[in-house]
Amino acid sequence: MTAQHTRLGKAMGAEDTSVRLQAAMAVGSRADPVFLDALVERCAVEPDFFVRDMLSWALTRLPPDVTLPRLREELGSWCGQARSQALHTLSKIDDKSTWGWITRDLLRDDDEVARTAWRAAVVLVPEGEERGLADELVRQLGRGDRDVRLSLSRALVDLGEESRPALERAARHPEPGVAAHARATELLRRDPEAGFDAAVEEARRTVVLGPKHGAAQA
Repeated sequence: MTAQHTRLGKAMGAEDTSVRLQAAMAVGSRADPVFLDALVERCAVEPDFFVRDMLSWALTRLPPDVTLPRLREELGSWCGQARSQALHTLSKIDDKSTWGWITRDLLRDDDEVARTAWRAAVVLVPEGEERGLADELVRQLGRGDRDVRLSLSRALVDLGEESRPALERAARHPEPGVAAHARATELLRRDPEAGFDAAVEEARRTVVLGPKHGAAQA
């Protein structure tokens, strides 16, 4: 490793956010596999969103046959941010052969990891597997706060028509929160321009008052 490699490696851990950002950009521009471990390790601890995104970009610049095995290791890390950032980077590389790495455990992980896993899964799911993914995702309807629910809805919306059967079944769920989330997601799937909060309110009215009332109100 040269003195320049050492300098850039230290800069990625500098106190100043702008220095870390510039260092990640410089490393990505060089696309040198010698930085692989430093990039992956920094992803697990970097506090700034924009720097993390630049670190992921730098990883996408490296040869996939070098990067992908290392990212797969990170998916089993004890650190949630390491798992989440590995998933984010996999979605950016977009190699469909990594689809099988997104396990059910990752899709049901803690909120931040799961949200990233949902997005990555939608990007990487191979043709013919979309309905199976939708079936898995709808099992988590009603989970978490607004941001978590919005992320799940977006993932299901991005699956398009393939998510409709699962959402229709979930809309009849006995738990009102699950049914409303399913109905709101289906409203967004049909009209992506509709606001999430408005769709949720309309779905809640339908669940409470019944579909006939909801149709009359529309």
